[in-house]
Amino acid sequence: MNTLQAILLAIIEGITEFLPVSSTGHMIIASSFFGIAQDDFTKLFTIVIQLGTILSVVVLYFKRFFQSFDFYFKLFVGFIPAVIFGLLFSDAIDQLLENPITVAVSLIIGGVLLLKVDDWFGNSEETKISYLTAFKIGLFQCLAMIPGVSRSGASIVGGMTQKLSRTTAAEFSFFLAIPTMLGATVKKSYDYYKAGFELTQEQVNLLIIGNIVGFIVALIAIKSFIGYLQKHGFKIFGYYRIIAGIAILLIHFFIQKLTII
Repeated sequence: MNTLQAILLAIIEGITEFLPVSSTGHMIIASSFFGIAQDDFTKLFTIVIQLGTILSVVVLYFKRFFQSFDFYFKLFVGFIPAVIFGLLFSDAIDQLLENPITVAVSLIIGGVLLLKVDDWFGNSEETKISYLTAFKIGLFQCLAMIPGVSRSGASIVGGMTQKLSRTTAAEFSFFLAIPTMLGATVKKSYDYYKAGFELTQEQVNLLIIGNIVGFIVALIAIKSFIGYLQKHGFKIFGYYRIIAGIAILLIHFFIQKLTII
């Protein structure tokens, strides 16, 4: 991985992490396009730079983190399902991460659902989150362990099924990203350390650059997303996912056909 690739991947991460379009899916496709998807450092990079994006949530919603301890307990309750499912299905998840077909199909299915979610749940105005609601949103978030599903999309829709307003569901999804992605970063870093993976100074520099770029881009993306969501809903993201999923399938099968020829 070179510096330009690191910057481009960080921009993609910053834009897509909090949008319902699947950051993991986009990172898989982008790194495959660069020809570095199978590299161990690339896999570590795509996880570690999430620290920059979650820092953007802390900065934007700084005051919310000092309102009450109840806020942290609800985040913990919402985080529990991800811990359980992550530990149980870690190997299976790693295999899925290398399959572009899984990403494409997930993008399309998720896109169809986003086209309908405003009609089904768009009139909800609830702003209070109970512990049970937090836990149910955490269960929905686990669907994002399938590449292409979208962590933010799954958790936002999960919140809306519990009659939360779009804005409340989206903001809780942002908050829930902090323990979820922090936990994933720590686990993945430990796995690489245990496997004897050592970072060079150049790789450390790329991680620093990636986190800084991801942080700045995510700040802009979150503010823009909330504003757009309040006015227009999810339909544009649904259409985007469907188009992107179909494009990935067409490109994949076209490349396969060329390989056979």
